[in-house]
Amino acid sequence: MIRWHKVDKPIPDDEFVMQVNLAGKKLCLIRHQERIFAVQNTCPHAGGILSGGWCKNGYLVCPIHRWEYSLQTGRGAEGQGDYIDTYPVETRADGVYIGIKESFWKKLWS
Repeated sequence: MIRWHKVDKPIPDDEFVMQVNLAGKKLCLIRHQERIFAVQNTCPHAGGILSGGWCKNGYLVCPIHRWEYSLQTGRGAEGQGDYIDTYPVETRADGVYIGIKESFWKKLWS
């Protein structure tokens, strides 16, 4: 089950890469080419903080070793063999929401 969480930070109108904290997770929120994306905030290659990176041709670039990850699929660039988690994003009248999967056990015991 996906639970939607409202981003409580102001969302810039221009392109950006920034960290948001939702549901106990640090996520990377990106606006690139007029679309908003949400991905994990830690690079699986070397642990870099992806919200310190930038976008290039539809990819999020890690600030440490310049590894690249697709904003749409999370897959690493050709030859990397890794990926990052992506999260669904909805823009609603009252703000931006990110969908985070709720575990079965958390739902059962809540």
